[in-house]
Amino acid sequence: MPKTPQAHEAHILDGHPTNGTLMLVADLLGSLTGYQDEKSGALFHDVHPVRGEEARIENSGSVAFDFHTENVHHPLRPDYLGLLCLRQDHEQIAATRVSSVRDALPLLTDDEVAELRKPQFHSLYPTSFTRDTTGPRPSAGPHPVIFGPADRPFMRFNSHNTQGDHPQARAALRSLATALERVCRDLVLAPGDLVVLDNHVVVHGRTAFTPRYDGQDRWLRRFYSLRSAPLWAQRMMRHPRVLPAMTEIRGVV
Repeated sequence: MPKTPQAHEAHILDGHPTNGTLMLVADLLGSLTGYQDEKSGALFHDVHPVRGEEARIENSGSVAFDFHTENVHHPLRPDYLGLLCLRQDHEQIAATRVSSVRDALPLLTDDEVAELRKPQFHSLYPTSFTRDTTGPRPSAGPHPVIFGPADRPFMRFNSHNTQGDHPQARAALRSLATALERVCRDLVLAPGDLVVLDNHVVVHGRTAFTPRYDGQDRWLRRFYSLRSAPLWAQRMMRHPRVLPAMTEIRGVV
């Protein structure tokens, strides 16, 4: 392994054997997919701290990152998310936190679940999608946080970016966040460990750690897998695996 990079998009693993491994897993689940708005459509994301961005709530930070659905704002959110550990943090304490909506909902009241099923929530675009823009971050919605059958529910939630339109909605969000915390599992990944998450059922996060910027900091590789892109999206793609920018598709769905 080379030293952990300290800048964005270093491309030091272009052609690395893990590319083939992650593509194989992603394509077994669906299709390896990137987003034009995020990292210029890169299919593999290097997740590591970047000096000066410690407090950013995204993969370049090192502060705690609370529970979130990946790309919560997007109409074509990834179906699966994969995280491969290349190198642990120095103290070997940084954990990937995972929590399932199907474990959490039994801890909520019927009224709270009913609130979460109403299309009364908005989700801000993640900062990883708005690095090159100015002004307030746009938001998507209104949308429900919980949807699908009662016995097999799905979730669309980001504790940092999803907001309720009314006091009852905001109270239900707080209850959901508390329930997700109660059923959370912390995974301390070792080099070579790969965790694959259903992005519609499981939210994930990260505990805090302290980077040293000595070439040996925590380093994960991330991929997205999408089961199927609609035909209109496929015809708008500049690359067969990269979804168009939100400015091109906003209003279509």
